[in-house]
Amino acid sequence: MRHLFSCPLRWSDMDAFGHVNNAVFVRYLEEARIDFMRRLAPGGGSPSFTGGSVVARHQIDYVRPLVHRPAPVTVELWVTKISAASMTVAYEVKDDEALYLRASTVVVPYNFAEERPRRLTAEEKAILKEYLDDAAHQEGTAAV
Repeated sequence: MRHLFSCPLRWSDMDAFGHVNNAVFVRYLEEARIDFMRRLAPGGGSPSFTGGSVVARHQIDYVRPLVHRPAPVTVELWVTKISAASMTVAYEVKDDEALYLRASTVVVPYNFAEERPRRLTAEEKAILKEYLDDAAHQEGTAAV
């Protein structure tokens, strides 16, 4: 399963060359990842996905320029790796016409009160497995 996030383009996202600035794409990925994590929280008093996380690594392949327009782009997000204390998510930023970016991010659950990383819980791993699609990552749709 994949998470889809509709990301609006803002006029201020463009740079002097008339396309969305490369650094702005990182913000698009962040917005999609936060939306994904919020939707994962199971509720009912469960502590899963309610704590913090930190980004350990980004890898980004810029495929083609994206220019401002009224229609949003879709950020498609899925999980490619689940380990004891991190997960890797992959993304594609696209619309019906084109693919603009492929990326991946290593996310580490973090306990801010103790100022240290923490392990993923069994419940978190089970929820993340619903979004696991490592075959697509290996075939190149998000190989970065």
